Order: sequence, then structure tokens, then C-alpha cells
Amino acid sequence: MIVMAGDIGGTKTNLGLFKKGKTRPSPRVIKTYPSRDAKDLTELIAKFIQRHPARIHGACFGVAGPIINGRCKATNLPWVVSEDRIQRRFKWPHVRLINDLTATAKAINFMHSRELFPLNHARIRKRQNMALVAPGTGLGQALLIFQNGTHWPIASEGGHADFAPNNENEIKLWQHLHRRYGHVSVERVLSGPGLVNIYDTLKKMENYREPEWLAAKMKNMTPARVITETALAKKNSLCIKSLKMFVSIFGAVAGNLALTGMATGGVYLGGGISPKILPKVKTKDFMQSFTNKGALKNLLEKIAVRVILNDKAALIGAASCAFHLADRR
Repeated sequence: MIVMAGDIGGTKTNLGLFKKGKTRPSPRVIKTYPSRDAKDLTELIAKFIQRHPARIHGACFGVAGPIINGRCKATNLPWVVSEDRIQRRFKWPHVRLINDLTATAKAINFMHSRELFPLNHARIRKRQNMALVAPGTGLGQALLIFQNGTHWPIASEGGHADFAPNNENEIKLWQHLHRRYGHVSVERVLSGPGLVNIYDTLKKMENYREPEWLAAKMKNMTPARVITETALAKKNSLCIKSLKMFVSIFGAVAGNLALTGMATGGVYLGGGISPKILPKVKTKDFMQSFTNKGALKNLLEKIAVRVILNDKAALIGAASCAFHLADRR
């Protein structure tokens, strides 16, 4: 039995064919496409199956956006994705859309220990709720609620909830973004574009004159990538400050979600950014913000925090959903 799985984000789309493995879906082929180079998802699917034809028994696609009645208007793409449209176009027996964080959440229990980097010494508690925070082009959040012997993933659009500053610099950041955007969501600061927002705000606050070499890099590469790589290489003080603030906000947001879902089973950090900034996430800034919750600091100190290193986790979760759909029917 072969199924198709997809992970559709604002920057890239991963598509793959999977067969059943011993412990989790096993990929036959995976391809990555720039999302914005296509007018919609069906165009990328058609390109993929033309190169990799197969009899597909079911398909599941994790999409960055809210799924309502089998339809999704992608948050960071000009796409409308529909189960019915995909099913009619490709004549597959079963098609399911799920939120991209739901797809990643479904994969957590399939992850091997080497695919999870521990940020603290707290042990993972089985049969407890878990939480997932994943910054990328946008910010995704999800909960896994343990009930009747199973973890049930709960989709969330918590990335669009209000950003809550925790110190004077973050208050100034909020004020600057409020003047620019009106509503300041968490995603405005905790995402790829969010890191750029932090950098631009600090540059304005400090009346900082950007070096020519850095300005040239910003023009030729993705600004968030430039800020990250420059900060990790310790080549520019403003980039270092920007990433430090980003990581501190990241820890606070993860701690908030842990409290919201009583995620005593563990908090997982996914998305495209988390593993790329691992050297900084490993420092005290993240965990200090994570546990800085007043009366419940001791509770948060006992919650395991892990970084998901497998960048295909969402595909694995989507594939497991596709197999479940095909098997059930």
C-alpha cells in the first residue's frame, strides 16, 4: 500500500510517497518545492506524480492554516486548498487535509531519541498531555491531549493570539509593531519575518548604522537567514541581540502553551527555525523564559523540553494519517 503525504508551508512544500514501515511510515521518495513558484497545490502534486507515478491508496496534506470542512485558505500563501478538488483531479479514493502542526504532532510519538535534542534534564512523562511550538514562515502551535490511551492532536491558531511583552525592550518592540500593524500577534515576533521585525525595531531604537557588508547580504539572501547566521557566527552585535530576544520570546511562548494545555508530558519545539538556532536555544535564555511563570515555576522546571531535529516530521505524521484513513475505509 502506497500513500502520499504533504507538508505545505509558506516557503516550501514537501511531498512524498510512503509505504508502511516496522514502526512508522517509510519514505519511498520525497521532493521539496518552493511554494510560491506554483499557483496552487494541485500544480505541485501533478508535477510530483508525473515524475513518480504510483497507485496511491490515500493522501493526507498538512497545510499551514485553519482547516474548515475540508478546505483551507493558507495563511502565508495565496492558495485555497480543498480535499474535494484534489480528489476530483487525481481520482484518489481518500484525501484528507489537516493542519501542518497536527501533522507534526502526529509524528512526535514516532520520533527516535536521536531525533530529539533535550534542552533540560526533565524526563518525558508518558500518558500526559504534550505541546508543540513551531516557528517558521509563520508560527504554529498544537496540543496533544491524552485520553483513552491515545494522544489526540488538537489544531490551534494560537500563533495569531496577542503577543505579551515581558520586559521594557519587548514593550518597546510591541509599541513599534503596534504603530505599524495595529494588532501585534505572537507570529509578528516569533517567526522568520518576526526575527526581521525584531532586528528592524532594535536598529531603529538604537539608531544603528548597518555595516555595508551586512546590508549587501540582506539584499542577496533571506534577511532572517542572514540575521541568524551572522548572530551564530558572532559577527554583528545587533544580530546577536535580535536572536537573543527572539529566543527569549520563544521560551516564554512555549511556557505559556505548556500551562494552557498542562503539557506535563513534554513540550516539543518544531518548525524550520528551531533546529537551525539550536546553539542559541541551548543557552539559558530559552529555559529561563520558559520557566519564568511566577507561582508555577517549579511545575515548568519538571516538564521535558525537546527540539525536533527531523525536518520531515510533518510528512511522517501526514503519512500516518493517510494510512489510517486508507486502512479504516
